[in-house]
Amino acid sequence: MARLLSLFSLICLSFNLHALELQGELTQGSLIRGQASSGSQVALNGEPVAVTPDGAFVLGFGREAPLSQQLVITAADGVESRHEIALVKREYDIQHIEGIAQRIMKPNPQAQQRAAQDAEQTYLARQRFEDRHDWQQTFIWPVTGRISGVYGSQRVYNGEPRNPHYGVDIARPTGTPVLAPADGLITLAVADMFYSGGTLIIDHGYGVSSTMIHLSKLLVEVGAEVKQGEVIAEVGATGRVTGPHLDWRLNWFQERLDPALLVGPMPK
Repeated sequence: MARLLSLFSLICLSFNLHALELQGELTQGSLIRGQASSGSQVALNGEPVAVTPDGAFVLGFGREAPLSQQLVITAADGVESRHEIALVKREYDIQHIEGIAQRIMKPNPQAQQRAAQDAEQTYLARQRFEDRHDWQQTFIWPVTGRISGVYGSQRVYNGEPRNPHYGVDIARPTGTPVLAPADGLITLAVADMFYSGGTLIIDHGYGVSSTMIHLSKLLVEVGAEVKQGEVIAEVGATGRVTGPHLDWRLNWFQERLDPALLVGPMPK
């Protein structure tokens, strides 16, 4: 069995007359959707995972996730099975840049405090659990265009590693409509965060959320229910950026995932 699966391929594992299916690419940065038998309980590396009544569940593996993951399924009849998920290691683009001004390397204390407050808001929005099943939809690109930044890339300024990039950047002019990639609930809508500028978070349920940043205009408010394909915002160049683009980020709770693995190649 190939270790790296094509997007939306399935693994079927038989155990004691029960079946387990995993959908997605078994690699770092990937969101994996699973299906066990109805009434099953699921644990990943010893931690319980929420399961729908019919046995569906979702997992997320971050940028540097260990390559061996332990999944335990306990069926409704009490039969337990253990499975090792073998992830494929990814290589990321690392750029070394020298001569960056100190004011850019280290923002002033007021800016740092503001950024910390922003980070707390996004943390809380991503930590919540919504009993929604929107994550089971086939996601779409919120904007189509040239991909100008990829998940996992990292810059090293003056020998100091910066935070990796945790989204996919799509370069489009300011004002380009941004669509909801799947149904969901708006849990964060802030017009101007220090680093990310105009920021929206859409909760798709069971810990899965989409974050859209650097927006020029927000067209929805916290608490709004959105449908896939609905226009929710406009592309911008707000926050700490050098040009207009959409930065789309995908999370499973606090695990930062690669949206491109979920939707496949950019449409022509």
